[in-house]
Amino acid sequence: MLRIHILMAEKRMTQKELADKTGIRANTISSYFNDSWKTVKREHLKAFSKVFDCSIRDLWEA
Repeated sequence: MLRIHILMAEKRMTQKELADKTGIRANTISSYFNDSWKTVKREHLKAFSKVFDCSIRDLWEA
């Protein structure tokens, strides 16, 4: 499970803000946020780790 919703809450960031900062479509951000994604692109993980200043490992919930 991705921790995008948790990281966004910590930064008080909206889905639109995350989409704007990463260049990822809002619909895709929504699927990650709601944990309804089928696959995750490596480029998206890199973009999230850059925005949230964390490692790719930190994006995943154990």
